[in-house]
Amino acid sequence: MLKRLKLGRVGTREIQINGLDVPLVLRRSARARRLSLQVSEARRGAVLTVPAHSSLADAEQFLSRHMAWLKERLAGLCDPVPFTDGAVIPLRGLAHRLYFAGPVRRRGVVWVEDSDDVPLAPVWPEGLSAAAGPLPRLHVAGEADHAPRRLLDWLKRQAQADLKLRVDIHAKRLGLAPKRISVRDQTTRWGSCSSTGALSFSWRLILAPPFVLDYLAAHEVAHLEEMNHGPRFWALVARTMPRQTEARDWLHKHGSNLHAYGADMPPGP
Repeated sequence: MLKRLKLGRVGTREIQINGLDVPLVLRRSARARRLSLQVSEARRGAVLTVPAHSSLADAEQFLSRHMAWLKERLAGLCDPVPFTDGAVIPLRGLAHRLYFAGPVRRRGVVWVEDSDDVPLAPVWPEGLSAAAGPLPRLHVAGEADHAPRRLLDWLKRQAQADLKLRVDIHAKRLGLAPKRISVRDQTTRWGSCSSTGALSFSWRLILAPPFVLDYLAAHEVAHLEEMNHGPRFWALVARTMPRQTEARDWLHKHGSNLHAYGADMPPGP
């Protein structure tokens, strides 16, 4: 299986493993000190990291020993929810049903249609199925083949706007000034802060309840002052974001589920 592969001292390769319904990413790393196996919610698959000094035969034995654990973890992943007509997805923590409206431009490319007699239903913690009752509609104009990409672009713009607003508020409270704010499809972190003061966030935060997005904005703003997670850092976050514990608990319980939505979309910038 693995030991027959040709992989240099560094490199990455995606392979199919007998008995697994998802791909395995085999990653050879010069920085890794030990073999490790992780489940990637974002990729809906597994990642096996192999140090440069370890053989692929060692990696195969390691994978074999942990196969039962891996299958159990993969079985616990939420089913992916593609951006398709009729799908139920969250927007700012509330359930919306997608409606591909066809080639019309009455209200823009994407718009929300709701009314007083349509309930606002939180997606979490109970969760909603695609068979849920009447919900606000998230309309996407254009041909059906292009609707998922149009929706994704719109969600990214919504995330950018919400994050800029909250970053500006927290930065003003703490007397700090970020250089730039960007939104990407980050798969390993919800947000990051560079040494130059540039903040980057996952667009998927627009799917979560607003207080979760607000917490991540405060978290990364605090990193402008403290590039660590020490007591002074958490004191800064607490000064500007009183609900930080609630938000962190939410991410621990439900954060991985955010990667299920639009999981079939190709990664973008």
